[in-house]
Amino acid sequence: MSAQSPRPLTLTGRHIRLEPLSTEHLDDLFAAGGGDDEVWRWQGGTAPQTPGELGTTLRELLGKAERGTYVPFAVVHLASGRAVGWTCFMDIDVANERLEIGFTWYGRTYWRTAVNTEAKLLLLTHAFEELAMGRVQLKTDHKNLRSQAAIARLGAHREGVLRRHRRRPDGTWRDTVYFSILADEWPAVKDRLGARVA
Repeated sequence: MSAQSPRPLTLTGRHIRLEPLSTEHLDDLFAAGGGDDEVWRWQGGTAPQTPGELGTTLRELLGKAERGTYVPFAVVHLASGRAVGWTCFMDIDVANERLEIGFTWYGRTYWRTAVNTEAKLLLLTHAFEELAMGRVQLKTDHKNLRSQAAIARLGAHREGVLRRHRRRPDGTWRDTVYFSILADEWPAVKDRLGARVA
């Protein structure tokens, strides 16, 4: 089976549902993480202080989706029925059978819960088993130790660091830490994630 480009769809687990992101999620998303500097600290900009500011970021993301460069999902917490963050497929390269999972955030209430683990389980299952990708990468700021630990807990391999990779909003330079999971590693990673979600 040859690799396929991801398309908007809904993926449902035990704790969350990933569904195509839309402006209808804005109120829930602002309630989950709007104005929280720690939630937005590593997202490449300042925390949105109003629903309008978050709406601008959301519409920019939807514009990237229209151009086919991102496939963004709202992360809906099943118990509450509310969107508590978003995550994306991005850096999509079907010819080379790879994509990235990124631009992910969740409201602080949902940190270190099943939300992130299950979101990654759903996305990785779709990427490897339905889209036939050979590689999924994740990356983060070298100073974002919480994110690095979360990615490592998934079972991803740390590949290295791109030094002076991107300018942060404050003008300092970010080094970017890259991780990946390959298709032949996926069965073991899937078992590990499934056990953690259970």
